[in-house]
Amino acid sequence: MKQAKMVLDRDYRISRIDDRIFGSFIEHLGRAVYGGIYEPGHPLADEMGFRTDVMDAVKKLGVPLIRYPGGNFVSGFHWEDSVGPVEQRPKRLDLAWFTTETNEVGLHEFARWAEKAGSEIMYAVNLGTRGPEQARDIVEYANHKGNSRLSDLRIKNGCRDPLGIKLWCLGNEMDGPWQMGQKTAYEYGRVANEAAKMMKWVDPSIELVACGSSSSEMPSFGDWELTMLNECYDSIDYVSLHRYYANPTGDTAGFLARTMDMDDFIKSVAAICDAVKGKKHSKKQVNLSFDEWNVWYHSREQDEEIWKREKWDRALPLLEDIYNFEDALLVGSMLITLLRNADRVKIACLAQLVNVIAPIMTRNGGGCWAQTIYYPFMHASKYGRGTALLAVTDSPRYDCSDYEGVPILDAAATQADDGSVTVFCVNRDLEESCLLDLDLRSFAPMKMQEHIMLHHDDVHAVNTEEKPNEVVPTTMPVEAVTDGQVQVKLPPLSWNVLRFG
Repeated sequence: MKQAKMVLDRDYRISRIDDRIFGSFIEHLGRAVYGGIYEPGHPLADEMGFRTDVMDAVKKLGVPLIRYPGGNFVSGFHWEDSVGPVEQRPKRLDLAWFTTETNEVGLHEFARWAEKAGSEIMYAVNLGTRGPEQARDIVEYANHKGNSRLSDLRIKNGCRDPLGIKLWCLGNEMDGPWQMGQKTAYEYGRVANEAAKMMKWVDPSIELVACGSSSSEMPSFGDWELTMLNECYDSIDYVSLHRYYANPTGDTAGFLARTMDMDDFIKSVAAICDAVKGKKHSKKQVNLSFDEWNVWYHSREQDEEIWKREKWDRALPLLEDIYNFEDALLVGSMLITLLRNADRVKIACLAQLVNVIAPIMTRNGGGCWAQTIYYPFMHASKYGRGTALLAVTDSPRYDCSDYEGVPILDAAATQADDGSVTVFCVNRDLEESCLLDLDLRSFAPMKMQEHIMLHHDDVHAVNTEEKPNEVVPTTMPVEAVTDGQVQVKLPPLSWNVLRFG
């Protein structure tokens, strides 16, 4: 059995964890909205047509923030289409996903759904085909108290109190050629700065996220951030990062090492932000919003076939990745990476929440079930709040196709406000268990309260409507803590949550 060591100290802290790091994302894409959260006529639909079984599954995740309404979708979206009497809302062709958007669910409906889910909205404005004026208008409509044209229109539409949306995205992936209204870094920086000024003039309390490059693999990455931040640094609060990982070749060891890239991506963008801060002699620190992250590759060929057959239909079943156990392990490691970078990553959104590359799946007219990736996210959201601790680890390492020196133990630790400590760890070894020697001597006397583990002998195992419990967490025996020391066995290829109090 391989051995690893972790030392924790109550005084060695990374940062307070912003709860918004456990956010998610619902885009008007595929069956995320229609057939996902919203399905009038379903036996479990509420009076507004929202599925209560989906709501229950969302609540268990404890998602504090949901990015909405896109995504690529937002770069051609007119927010005005989503308010007013439903029967008068226009149907429009969505050029992002080649479907027809009916606008049955709009801003007011989604705000009510989010409130029921216990989530705040992170609203994205269209800086692709539209600009600063429309961005200013939606802030006035949503957040101004009254006695102006657009705030009075909100009141007329049935919402007397302001929606109070405090976090806003300035467009989406604007360097991508797939984006409606693609821009150069300078063009985007200028329009983002002007939109930011006007939006904050309407409501000075809001925070704004500027678009970073759509991927660290884009030729524009790095130079994009430098150029656009040079134009809008003083007006914005966060820079966005987006990253998806894939394993089309079946290389599990290499796939589970992808968070080495994620960590480097985060540190690179933070360094660029600080370089611009230095250039501008600014005292302001711009932090990061990792507002799209996940595994995404299973459904790509299927989507191409759907578009050939059903282009422009409503709510096509797009991006419906069926996640296996291997994917859950990487999602767990991605959450660990976010926690280890909590000093700079203040917002993160698992993309997405229901049906579309999502932890929750539904069948139209049928059931709702949790995919494998649901469980690491639920554990991190439930037990990973408070303060991120600096976990000093010593682990055996391995080399793979893209990386050298990958730690077998991938881990992070947090301390809750009640003093309890949680360790999240993935054993990446394909064959051997890992004996973790954990040192907690600097804390008050503790005992191990719980060891939750997610494991399956088949990395390709999945959950389905018929077999929803194929991959689910189990509770392991707890070990005794003696003089602040404890040893815990971590099975090969396993996600583990170790709770101490």
